[in-house]
Amino acid sequence: MNKPDIEVSTFPTFLEQHSDAAQNRFAFAYTITLKNRGQEAARLIERHWIITHADGQTEVVRGPGVVGEQPLLEPGESYTYSSGAVIPTPVGTMQGDYLFVRANGERFLVDIPCFTLSIPRVLH
Repeated sequence: MNKPDIEVSTFPTFLEQHSDAAQNRFAFAYTITLKNRGQEAARLIERHWIITHADGQTEVVRGPGVVGEQPLLEPGESYTYSSGAVIPTPVGTMQGDYLFVRANGERFLVDIPCFTLSIPRVLH
């Protein structure tokens, strides 16, 4: 069997109303869309994030599923969710991977491409 081709799209947004620069608190939301471009169903069972701050510090986040769910993506189906991160610098990055499982129990990783968290007008 071929590994399902899971496409990952990311869309980060700065949340000014939840941020406080004087307190080094910068809040971001991000929306992720997962699309199963393969021929087999696959269930997302775990997430792994590496969040890197502008000062080089990193946070590692692992946990079951996403936003309390472990979605099953049938061939051709998409799943979209939104979540957030608060970091101590006005710029950072997020990347990682999702662990999926097929109906036959075979597990595989899908990379989450690196994306930038940035307050407006900081990066060109």
